[in-house]
Amino acid sequence: MAEINGNYYDAEALKRYIDQFVAARVLVLGDIIMDEYIWGNVTRISPEAPVPVVDVEQETKMLGGAANVIRNMATLGARPVLCGVVGDDSTGEEILSALTHMGLKTDGVVREPGRPTSIKTRIVAHNQQVVRFDRESRANVRPESIQKLIDYIADHLDRFDAVVVSDYGKGLISGHLMMGLRDLCALSGRKIITTVDPKTGNFEYYKGVDVITPNHHEAGIYCGFKILGDEALNRAGRKMVEDLDCRSVLITQGKEGMTLFERTGEITHIPTVAKKVFDVTGAGDTVIGTISLCLAAGLDLKSAAILSNFAAGIVVGEVGTSAVRAEDLKKAIL
Repeated sequence: MAEINGNYYDAEALKRYIDQFVAARVLVLGDIIMDEYIWGNVTRISPEAPVPVVDVEQETKMLGGAANVIRNMATLGARPVLCGVVGDDSTGEEILSALTHMGLKTDGVVREPGRPTSIKTRIVAHNQQVVRFDRESRANVRPESIQKLIDYIADHLDRFDAVVVSDYGKGLISGHLMMGLRDLCALSGRKIITTVDPKTGNFEYYKGVDVITPNHHEAGIYCGFKILGDEALNRAGRKMVEDLDCRSVLITQGKEGMTLFERTGEITHIPTVAKKVFDVTGAGDTVIGTISLCLAAGLDLKSAAILSNFAAGIVVGEVGTSAVRAEDLKKAIL
């Protein structure tokens, strides 16, 4: 047995569960984004304004948002299905092509004419973000697109053991969509695990889920007070479990690790295992993807949180949106 902060776990058992991810049947519902990176160096300040001049060396594109959750699951060995909306544009086509290249199905993705596919562009120099600019619409997705998603879920829900909601606040996740999802899960006649990576302002949509994974800023905004110290953290976690009537809340705390609050009243703090932290971009996607695969594979909540903490410790050590490979996750388990 190994131990983190008094929390004991079976390292070999966790590694065996990683091997079972290939059989996990998971649907990811959420906002689909393209993450674009422009890499370069800064050696001077512009004479036109007090801003750095970036000499561009390389440009890369990566799947972001719910698509990055899918990417994380796929690199861990699973074959999840993505359900969401992209625009009828070249960026949407790039995302669909990337998913197909990964061997993943794209029939759950709706293309909405007139809506731009979200693009987040980050300029990075010397391993640090200089600026980010977004090209997107945060208007609500059209009702006909929402209905297509609900119809798709209704037709395919029997194929899945878990549903992940990845909410980036881009107009997809709504009360209507979440009510439709809850009704379909209830009508299925079997237990379907539901997990949520939330967005501030949408918490009322997430009631009754198994796991919700806010960061400490999001949890503080929801609770109406800053989370400074263990007392405030514990008060926030307990409030969220009670208010949202959920099975558990996993509050991520950056370099402080994460804390799991369960409906039973048990609180488990898991300190970070990251040896270095360069970039937290996409770390939330890794956490929700990993813990969802764990639960779909039959792992208990506490062990699933510990394993997701190991996964997060890997991605924050990389610059840019990244994903964890199964072999690397096994190596990281102490």
